Amino acid sequence: MIPFSPPRIDDKIIAEVVDTLKSGWITTGPKTKLFEKRLTEYTGGKSTLCVNSATAGLEIALRWFGVGQGDEVIVPAYTYCATANVVVHCGAKPVMVDVNADDFDINVEKIRAAITDRTKVIMPVDIAGFPCDYDEIMSLVSEEGIRRKFSPNNEIQKQLGRIMVLADSSHSIGAKYKGKHTGSLTDVTVFSFHAVKNLTTAEGGAVIFNLPEPFDNEEIYKFLCVLSLHGQNKDALAKTKGNWKYDVITAGFKMNMTDIMASMGLVELARYDDDTLVKRKKIFDFYTSQFKDDNRFVLPVYETADKRTSYHVYLLRVNGATEEQRNEIIRRIMTREVSVNVHFQPLPLLSFYSGLGYKMSDYPQAYDNYKCEISLPVYYDLTDEQMQTVVDAVKESVKEVMG
Repeated sequence: MIPFSPPRIDDKIIAEVVDTLKSGWITTGPKTKLFEKRLTEYTGGKSTLCVNSATAGLEIALRWFGVGQGDEVIVPAYTYCATANVVVHCGAKPVMVDVNADDFDINVEKIRAAITDRTKVIMPVDIAGFPCDYDEIMSLVSEEGIRRKFSPNNEIQKQLGRIMVLADSSHSIGAKYKGKHTGSLTDVTVFSFHAVKNLTTAEGGAVIFNLPEPFDNEEIYKFLCVLSLHGQNKDALAKTKGNWKYDVITAGFKMNMTDIMASMGLVELARYDDDTLVKRKKIFDFYTSQFKDDNRFVLPVYETADKRTSYHVYLLRVNGATEEQRNEIIRRIMTREVSVNVHFQPLPLLSFYSGLGYKMSDYPQAYDNYKCEISLPVYYDLTDEQMQTVVDAVKESVKEVMG
């Protein structure tokens, strides 16, 4: 069976993890701090906090900004549930908007129409690793009329003076927008290092701060280190400096990354651009070469004049397929020993969100994109022979179902 997205675990990863285990320092320590430094350098952001998941990263950013009861956060209807779940965790309301027809990302004009005086944050999502229209989004929140709508609830919100843009870039580390890496494009960016991501630490995530003056991004980092560790003002590493005594200054959370996780990340980041992304681009380009002249398929957009994906997920659509036909195509692909997936079920299709009153009919483009989408295997060790097997399995299964 060709798997969908197994992690790359090789001798370099194993050696670095063993080194960490032998060091005796397995929780948050020197390797986590080094990984944060390397991520800041790589992305061009101003400071980086590593956490135990992207979900934790999104939530801690919302809580730092003071998002709570009565507030609204704009999210795309087409995303994984974590994007909206963290808004619910904070007691705020996810305001869903529709997406683009071509690239699956959030539609900027739909954002504009959804802004109210309760909007505190916009959370664009780089679906499949393809960056959103960040210049347009940042320009939108800076417009005088939109600024006038903004109603701050605390000193941090007053200091920003506008809606915060918190990018859910879980898929897109290494992607570029107008020559700049994701992580340097919005106020705050969150990456995921989950097992299926391009760059994995098994679980884990990172929050990249890029807030404008007069914010001190390094001071924000220091405070969120505390907030992500129970509100304790000294972590285990700091206690080794000679004074064990600590204080708890707020009722914080348990969101810290461990050195075991960071050791994997350090290896992966060092070879990311010159190795990992090169291989993933090769896979994307091969699939495109095989499907581009076949009008039964709609190819994903992954490179334009302004944008370059991280080559995370290859979102192939079957032209004209219904949701039922798509599901049958997937079943037949699986019988040919090829694992495929769907990214994602739009939020209003999920029981929790439909139970809150969200209706799929309000987001027709999200459903239209979803109903015929099939995600193909993309991972480092995928061979040329396996790529051809994937293509053949897809084409044969579509022919059987669609004629």
